[in-house]
Amino acid sequence: MVNVARLKPVGRRSLLRGGIAAAAAGTALSGCSTGSASPARGETKVVRYQGWSGEVLYPELAADLGLLADVRLEWIGNTTSGPQDIQATVTGDIDMGGAFNGAIIRLIAAGAPIRAVVGYYGADADTLAGYYVLEGSPIRGPRDFIGKKVGVNTLGAHHEDVLAIYLERGGLSEDEIRSVQLVVVPPVSAEQALRSGQLDVSVLSDIKRDKAIARGGIQPVFTDFDLLGAFTGGCYVLRDDFIAANPATTRTVVAATARAVRWAQTRPREEVMARFTDIIQRRGRNEDTSSVRYWKSTGVAGPGGRIADREFGIWLDRSVEDGRVDAGQLDVDQLYTNEFNPF
Repeated sequence: MVNVARLKPVGRRSLLRGGIAAAAAGTALSGCSTGSASPARGETKVVRYQGWSGEVLYPELAADLGLLADVRLEWIGNTTSGPQDIQATVTGDIDMGGAFNGAIIRLIAAGAPIRAVVGYYGADADTLAGYYVLEGSPIRGPRDFIGKKVGVNTLGAHHEDVLAIYLERGGLSEDEIRSVQLVVVPPVSAEQALRSGQLDVSVLSDIKRDKAIARGGIQPVFTDFDLLGAFTGGCYVLRDDFIAANPATTRTVVAATARAVRWAQTRPREEVMARFTDIIQRRGRNEDTSSVRYWKSTGVAGPGGRIADREFGIWLDRSVEDGRVDAGQLDVDQLYTNEFNPF
């Protein structure tokens, strides 16, 4: 059992800026050279990445589908969050990482030389994140969140920014929005923390949401799909120096990942789940495959993970409004490219 009372709400802006600044500074000092080939030595054919326990990433699916040609993936371990994954990309510990688009924006604003290249998760009618309360809770709308504790999986990511937009659209001021206390809780503990009264609201998604709903006694105040419609929420990124030094490898891995996303978008759900289960069992990482049974859709809006302006513009506007990115500092076309995506 996680004692949420001991997990004090974190100063969102200061913590996020500190972590991003450290990653960006590390990049500047290292020259972003780790793992990247120079054109004179020829391109690397190995792309390092971090995984997620019990899940299949789309580059992994691409490899299993035989789409990577002469490029090989190298798994170096599992990540703890999207922001951590793209910071590891910035520092050169890995070559390709993925995170929420808003986190990508703030890392680029801090000076990180990365670019989003293909979308990999999002929200639709089947795959979404909900902000849940206990039945009978007085929290029914935006103003009811003032001063309340909301459990999220990590700071500076999808759940925080979606909540901020919901509250802003509900008429709350910046000071009122900042009064909402975000508490970082492992997703596996989010339901229990809500039911025990340690949190007023918990964000639940995927298998955690479905199991919690089946147990009853909770209800959503809103979901990200209710708020924003279908959208791609997160993308894989590559460093600029990796792209420059390895253009053919970049095109291969991004195009293969896009085709894997499209495969999952267009195949029957049962076929996708069976393939994911088989991949997890064969790769031998001592993982539980039960979560695959709860997979419903990719949640990716664009065909093959093609990125739309809106999917970065909405988070860029929000980052400017709350002061985490300076007005005029970034344009949307600096944040992503569809150049390598065959769709």
